Amino acid sequence: MVSVYRLIRPALRRLPPETAHELTLRALELGASRFLGGAAARQPDPPALAQRLWGLDFPNPVGLAAGYDKDARVPDAMLRLGFGFVEVGTVTRRPQPGNPQPRAFRLEEDQAIINRMGFNSGGLDAVVDRLSERPRAGIVGVNLGRNRDTADAVADYAEGLMRAARLADYLVVNVSSPNTPGLRELQRRAMFATLLSRLVSVREESACRVPLLVKIAPDLTLEERRDIAQVALDTGIDGLIVSNTTVERPTDLVSCHAPEAGGLSGRPLFAPSTALLADMYRLTQGRLPLIGAGGIASAADAYAKIRAGASLVQLYTALVFSGPGLVGQIKSGLVDLLRRDGFGSIAEAVGTTHDATPAQLVTAF
Repeated sequence: MVSVYRLIRPALRRLPPETAHELTLRALELGASRFLGGAAARQPDPPALAQRLWGLDFPNPVGLAAGYDKDARVPDAMLRLGFGFVEVGTVTRRPQPGNPQPRAFRLEEDQAIINRMGFNSGGLDAVVDRLSERPRAGIVGVNLGRNRDTADAVADYAEGLMRAARLADYLVVNVSSPNTPGLRELQRRAMFATLLSRLVSVREESACRVPLLVKIAPDLTLEERRDIAQVALDTGIDGLIVSNTTVERPTDLVSCHAPEAGGLSGRPLFAPSTALLADMYRLTQGRLPLIGAGGIASAADAYAKIRAGASLVQLYTALVFSGPGLVGQIKSGLVDLLRRDGFGSIAEAVGTTHDATPAQLVTAF
């Protein structure tokens, strides 16, 4: 697999990011995962990596983050690459084109991406149709957003929940993308509580108790973090994804694309998202499973997220720079790290360094 990816990587790098991405999706639709996954992807996952959360059996904690497969075109192909779970979306209630192109930029020197996609989506109908045709093998979540011009955000999320609940293994409410005007306002306490209370009620009315998670932004004040943690506990949602992309720009970015508007992902997001993860683990008192996302590019990165409080982790940007072989490398590295520290399972390691300082969180492993 590594040699195959190394052969095609230079050609992909010469293409605009969206063009390269579309080509990889089409190749996966045609069965390319058989050639890209390598032998490691076909091997059973070690028992130490398995967990049961929300009544679901995760074979390993390494997931594909939302954004890669927005329209549920290749969830099973991505599972065959070795992911323990795949999250499709963000999907909006109605189709929408997103923001004008160009809207995605590789920051090669910084191992990062800036995007301002704006929830480009084929719409809920297309995703529901595709999911209804797939066998229910492997864990697939659906990330829900709202349309840019919607008059009622709660109605958008509620319809997404009702229609996807029986087809998804879990659902995610995305209130944290920086590329839809006003979306992040939904994280403010009053609106956040209203939204989640309504969605929990809709879920109960649907008689399909699918796990319901919320994806939050990394750019939160301490007060906002406390509010989100308390509302999450009070409303009875099932977990948080920490975190989405950031609108901040570290001063040490060197790429010429660093000034572009949009959300920054990749290596520069690792430290702030991991510090936020530890904060949310403390603020929720370890009572809510957390999924750690942001800047994961190695087994050590994934392990740092787990010890900061994540039961599961997700990645996307690092695949652009390292290729799909990274999934197997992270899994095998996690087994070694668990063994080194005397842990028999991922669950035993979760949150064991949540009280470390931010600097310790990102340098300890």
